[in-house]
Amino acid sequence: MEGLHNAPHSMGTTIIGVTYDGGVVLGADSRTSTGMYVANRASDKITQLTDNVYVCRSGSAADSQIVSDYVRYFLEQHTIQLGEPATVKVAANLVRLLSYQNKNMLQTGLIVGGWDKYEGGQIYSIPLGGTILKEPFTIGGSGSSYLYGFFDQAWKEGMSKEEAEKLVVKAVSLAIARDGASGGVVRTVIINADGVTRNFYPGDTLPLWHEELEAHNSLLDILSSGSSAESPVPMST
Repeated sequence: MEGLHNAPHSMGTTIIGVTYDGGVVLGADSRTSTGMYVANRASDKITQLTDNVYVCRSGSAADSQIVSDYVRYFLEQHTIQLGEPATVKVAANLVRLLSYQNKNMLQTGLIVGGWDKYEGGQIYSIPLGGTILKEPFTIGGSGSSYLYGFFDQAWKEGMSKEEAEKLVVKAVSLAIARDGASGGVVRTVIINADGVTRNFYPGDTLPLWHEELEAHNSLLDILSSGSSAESPVPMST
């Protein structure tokens, strides 16, 4: 058991960034694991960098947190010097710079999303190794493997804010159904000219897929839901 506690905390994860007509929607599940052990079932993988830019984190929890902390610090200095908010592109390039310069030590993939007055809503993917890709939508983490075909079919240009968030929540719930390293709740962050909106979707409100079992807080819930005739009898010696 001691070796389990010393294992790195990994956000075997589903993270998503989607642009829509007017802004961006970021989404993520909430499971953080240490090997086969779920270390945190309600973690927040969508981290604020500035008032108008957020980052979705996957991979090593420690690595993604330290990159986010450094970038937030640098952006605060940049904003003070510039006298106006940093652009999404500047924030994404700072993430890219740190990821690329430390690629031999970092195990993290990140999605930067935000809105600025110059280019509107933007999504940048910075996968393992420090490449930077500007995309209309992107998916990351272990759960993304199950979603590429779904996004190819479901994505469309010019979606409304409601359509984009509905797509993100559906995609994360699909990944949770298939990927053992994704789970918990779904969190979304919507960023546009009006500001930032955070939404939270508890796990027991998500649609069930592929004969998934309903969520239970305890094994006792399952046992108590059966009739007394079906309930197991305690063993006696």
